[in-house]
Amino acid sequence: MRHHGHRFLRRWAHYKPQKPQAPPAPPTPPKPPRKPQSFTFHDSTWEDSYSWMSNLSDKVAMRHMDVYMEQEEKYTEAVMSDTERLQAKLQSEMASRFAFDLSTPPLRWGPWLYYRRVEEGKQYAVLCRRLANLNEEFISHKYPSAGFDFTSGKRIEQKLLDYNQEAERFGGYAYEELSEVSPDHRFLAYTMYDKDNDYFRLSVRNLNSGSLCSKPQAERVSNLAWAKDGQALIYVVTDNNKRPYRIYCSMIGSTDEDVLLLEESDENVYVNIRHTKDFRFVTVNAFSTTSSKVFLINAADPLSGMTLVWECQGLAHCIVEHHQGYLYLFTDATKEGQSVDYHYLLRSPVDASSSPRIWESVFVDDKDLIVEDVDFSDKHLVLITREGRKFRICSVTLPLPVGKGAVHPKELNPYFLPLPRHVSQISPGPNYDFYSSTMRFTISSPVMPDAVVDYDLSSGKWNIIQQQNLLHERTRILYGTASSASIAEKSSNIINSNSMNEINAEDDNSWNDLSEFYACEHYDVSSCDGVVVPLTTVYSRKHKKENQNPGLLHGHGAYGELLDKRWRSELKSLLDRGWVVAYADVRGGGGGGKKWHHDGRRAKKHNSIKDYLCCAKFLIEKGIVQENKLAGWGHSAGGLLVASAINCCPDLFRAAILKVPFLDPSNTLLYPILPLMAADYEEFGYPGDVDEFHPIQKYSPYDNIQKDVLYPAVLVTSSFNTRFGVWEAAKWVARVRERTIYDSKRPILLNLTTDIVEENRYLQCKESALEAAFLIKAMES
Repeated sequence: MRHHGHRFLRRWAHYKPQKPQAPPAPPTPPKPPRKPQSFTFHDSTWEDSYSWMSNLSDKVAMRHMDVYMEQEEKYTEAVMSDTERLQAKLQSEMASRFAFDLSTPPLRWGPWLYYRRVEEGKQYAVLCRRLANLNEEFISHKYPSAGFDFTSGKRIEQKLLDYNQEAERFGGYAYEELSEVSPDHRFLAYTMYDKDNDYFRLSVRNLNSGSLCSKPQAERVSNLAWAKDGQALIYVVTDNNKRPYRIYCSMIGSTDEDVLLLEESDENVYVNIRHTKDFRFVTVNAFSTTSSKVFLINAADPLSGMTLVWECQGLAHCIVEHHQGYLYLFTDATKEGQSVDYHYLLRSPVDASSSPRIWESVFVDDKDLIVEDVDFSDKHLVLITREGRKFRICSVTLPLPVGKGAVHPKELNPYFLPLPRHVSQISPGPNYDFYSSTMRFTISSPVMPDAVVDYDLSSGKWNIIQQQNLLHERTRILYGTASSASIAEKSSNIINSNSMNEINAEDDNSWNDLSEFYACEHYDVSSCDGVVVPLTTVYSRKHKKENQNPGLLHGHGAYGELLDKRWRSELKSLLDRGWVVAYADVRGGGGGGKKWHHDGRRAKKHNSIKDYLCCAKFLIEKGIVQENKLAGWGHSAGGLLVASAINCCPDLFRAAILKVPFLDPSNTLLYPILPLMAADYEEFGYPGDVDEFHPIQKYSPYDNIQKDVLYPAVLVTSSFNTRFGVWEAAKWVARVRERTIYDSKRPILLNLTTDIVEENRYLQCKESALEAAFLIKAMES
């Protein structure tokens, strides 16, 4: 024993402790070539060292761009290499929550049930239908497996369109923009994206034989509507600048050339079409920034011409429906020369002889009860209303009384249909069957997976037809798992006949909301000018810690669109790690009327940015989010909002995610490389007008990057298929690195995707996992 001890001591006598190895040097960000170029417009001159990135016709520049994009890809991989295990874990978490619904909820239209289902091992869905009377239980969510078998030896399913085969026709992936089944259920008209030519191609398929019709097979199709009970198809094509400008009519089965119904030569006018829900008429909208017109085509005789039924000044939203001899117009057009803040409903007899046509108001104005949307069936009118922040949905029996003038909805004995708590959006449809008493709506909430709900407007019963089961840890059985029969019993309710015909289902567990695990809170935040901005926060009741929570603040605020506050399964990974997810409903977005939208667009875009910053400061000042642990998140125009906010207060944010962002409005609006819509200029400003050009320059993220200041860590994701080109993201990233203080712990990264991520669940999970890992790394660094 002693001998071995001496040998042990001798061995350690020669031991020299190793010097600790220096940590590897952080990867160096790539530096693209600088090619300064001067621009002058109005009374301003500026220099842009990276304008070459958008010169698509310069082959040398594009080769440089390819090399630079490859360097960016490698740099992002190197910076994020220490999060590979975390990314894999996050991706696994997110994939496990994905609702791998084998079938979409079956949609009943006439005798048929239409649905899409995914076959095992296939990337894309198959469009199918079956006769409802051959398998009644398939109408319900109780037996999803009934969608994939055969009963009594009968073939009850008919495959209409296999999108895996369409992918073979269209460059490897199938991206469908439009699809419409004819009212006689004999044909399917649909448009698929042709990647090689960058447009949508129209095809018509015979549903009985499964074969493609020889015509029409048009290119650059943006809109379509059936006429003559399915014997004729009316469609819209765009010009080379993607402006919808021509309307054609094609007789199915005829060898005659398609007939040109309208060609709009004015480059400022855009056209679109839609059929009324009873298929009696096709409406044609021709609109520009200065005027809006609606024409009517008799669907029984589509070549008989178009009748002007509505005209107003300015750009207005105009939807015309028909019901038992009356036209109904849902619009936000000016009233008696005065701008209005919200939509309203008008009515006029179809056979009105007066010129111009006289329209009467259906409802009296009530600023406390805003009608956000309407949907018609043969016997019911459904109104989606909003009182303050609270969305509601009610049904009114048709036909409406005639000769009484405008009435208040409450006079029509409305049924207010049940809803869960914290509803952030109600989306109608698709409600194709005009003669059905059942209407379908998707109900969204920050603390509830989207619920597809069928309301029977005659009986008041309601049923959750499909809801994603995203929370496997729950102890209470969720919809779609073992005990769906008992849940179905709970979720089918009769409306109580109280004074307002309203039932309160907010406390009913049948909605399967997640509010016992995740809290949703609403705040009123005072902006710089005293305007109150709605702020919504979501957090885990179990994992939230007082004054120690990292936070993610979403923003959009453009085009008058509602900020997407739906429950998103990928955010659960952050919520369960103690994050607070917040949503700032800034001016420029939707939910507050036309004035709310207009107060955050064009020369007033700065209001959106100030509102977002005030919400960010509120989260920190109130201790909802820990100081120095706030991240921003913005998509498209929301990316502009967040990037502009960072320019104003870079020290307010620790990190940010900018997804396919709009970052260079000065150059994009002045020298559009990809076609822009009139709505884009209405939103961000007309640079030709000197009074709007200077505000654009003041809010432009690319033009206002602060020098010698520490910026937050930013992950910019862009795609070669985005409307705002990848060069916008590349230019912004290069200029931020060039001008700001370099800190390897606060990297500026550019991540590129080459496919349409929304069409691929694997890519969706991979990208979401990268974003979450980036945020977690930024907060812990």
